[in-house]
Amino acid sequence: MFTLLFSVLNLIVFSQQIESFETILNDKISIRAIELFDGKVWYSGTDSKFGYVDLKNPQNQKQIKLSEKKLQFRTLAQNKDAFYAINIESPAHFFRIDKKDLSVVNIYTDTLKTAFYDAFIFVNDEHAVTFSDPAKDLNLKLSFIMPKLNSVLDFNTLTKREGFNSIKLNEGEAAFAASNTNIVHYGTNIWIATGGKNSRIIKIDYTTLKSYIYKTPFIQGESSQGMYSIDFSDDKFGIAVGGDYTKQEANINNIATTNDGGETWQIQASGKNAGYMTCVKIKPGSKGKEIIAIGDKHISYSSDFGKTWKKIADEKGFYVCKWVDKNTVVLAGKDKISVMKLKF
Repeated sequence: MFTLLFSVLNLIVFSQQIESFETILNDKISIRAIELFDGKVWYSGTDSKFGYVDLKNPQNQKQIKLSEKKLQFRTLAQNKDAFYAINIESPAHFFRIDKKDLSVVNIYTDTLKTAFYDAFIFVNDEHAVTFSDPAKDLNLKLSFIMPKLNSVLDFNTLTKREGFNSIKLNEGEAAFAASNTNIVHYGTNIWIATGGKNSRIIKIDYTTLKSYIYKTPFIQGESSQGMYSIDFSDDKFGIAVGGDYTKQEANINNIATTNDGGETWQIQASGKNAGYMTCVKIKPGSKGKEIIAIGDKHISYSSDFGKTWKKIADEKGFYVCKWVDKNTVVLAGKDKISVMKLKF
């Protein structure tokens, strides 16, 4: 009787199915950052490629080059007027792409040899935040972009002008530019997830620049381990996923959730999930209950706040995903962009 009851409950919990799965872009490109705007999915990727694909009419697509150089992009952010993208490695160029005519302007260049920008978000139409791997002093390099002024205030400028306390990382601690999703914001808070020798959460109030650093029970200790992606449904509930890139089947201590804004974290589904994950996204309107996550070798789903997971597809080569609506997810990665519709 108990076995039957458990089976019925499990069926109810994991009632979602894939209704359709369509690839809408095939190209020689690696895509780790996407945005949604005007019914299209916009992307930045390798070989300086930037473009869009219409979600309703995939034949309507366009691609441009942000630079004559073969730059690699793993970041993309937008406000109401433009898209912004930063290439990894040094020199790091900050590009602005106008939404009206797709004209491109390089608004800033970071020439620091250690520059490697991991993620990039807008917190409102007037302010964006991005961060780079730390230099030798291990201070986290934060940059605040103000589009109206086409200006960039870097970490050192903020420290001198605003009295911003330095955020110091530990030796061997950095972030992963896996899907532009190891930074997220809600309200006035920004959360950044690190990995490697230490995997911690950095929380910043961007109005006061007050910062906090919290330890996590996530897998850590090696350069390939730690949190790769985070998402929050509100200022309290959040989820982090990741693992070990070199051991993708490993599934111990690679998922964690918080109910207090990132101060404490609880491991979920350890040993009972599909392994390494690069991107996690909470379903809009679900208040954190329904979550999708992807890895290089799977697509997984949780409908109980990340406590249990079901692998819903063995699709390979996806690095980043976003909810289009409550039933549709767009995914991008190695040489493709696809749209998955779920049936509940």
